[in-house]
Amino acid sequence: MHFITRYRNLLILHFTVLIWGFTGVLGDLITVSALHLVWYRVLIAALTLLVYFKLSKQRVIVPWRKMTKFLAVGMIVGLHWVCFFHAIKISTVSVTLVTLSSLTLFTAILEPLFNRKSIAIGDVIVGLVIILGIYLIFKFEFRYWQGIVFGLSAALCASLFSILNSRMVKKDSPTIITFYEMIGAFIGVSIIMLFSGQFTAEMNLSFSDWGYLFVLGSICTAFAYVLGVAVMKELSAFTVALTTNLEPVYGILLAIAILGHKETMSVGFYSGAIIILGAVFLYPMLKSAIANRRYGKLAKEEL
Repeated sequence: MHFITRYRNLLILHFTVLIWGFTGVLGDLITVSALHLVWYRVLIAALTLLVYFKLSKQRVIVPWRKMTKFLAVGMIVGLHWVCFFHAIKISTVSVTLVTLSSLTLFTAILEPLFNRKSIAIGDVIVGLVIILGIYLIFKFEFRYWQGIVFGLSAALCASLFSILNSRMVKKDSPTIITFYEMIGAFIGVSIIMLFSGQFTAEMNLSFSDWGYLFVLGSICTAFAYVLGVAVMKELSAFTVALTTNLEPVYGILLAIAILGHKETMSVGFYSGAIIILGAVFLYPMLKSAIANRRYGKLAKEEL
């Protein structure tokens, strides 16, 4: 029975990661700018979560100090999505998803700084391998250099809010945090749009855009997050990390299947992508092996 439950949760997690991978394709299909796209996305996501709280009768009020933190991190989330979708608009889904995978590199550097710890040698090695992959992509797909820069910027923002979220989630509900982060992202993007004069007729959506945005905001954001959190409680952190790293793979395969020829890249790009994704995929396995080896040594010393 336990095996069946675990297998079911693993399938749900893969389905959730597949939904996340589809986000990039939707970003390409939606015709409005990245700023307008994110503005609509976070608004729909926040309203969807509000409906979820009403149906589940959950209390959403939090102390002012906590709310301020959640909203501030939400602004970083909003900036991440603006960079992510803008990278897709000016390059391709494949280029953006692969460069976004460099968040492992940024996290390996930033997390020890936040926690006041020394950077692990294993993290440095993985980081250097990722840099090599990014170099290859830059070299062979230089025409998309702006998309690569924005993809890396999105990865940096993702690393920052992931580190901050990992601290906050220990004390508060992940769903509550997400709800306020969506509001924070909405406020942040609205401020940028206000000062840059982006509240224009260009925000008008076509019928297909409304459909894609509804899927993006409700299913790919709110629903996928709630679903992901539910199964993550039942699976090990190692399994979750390994499966989540498949997001760019699923995303690139979906992009090739749906968008076709536009997503065809050079051999150099795929070489760099394999290096980056290989490093990211093997990273949790390497850390787990090192941790198990240390644990084994400590157990032997105690005996």
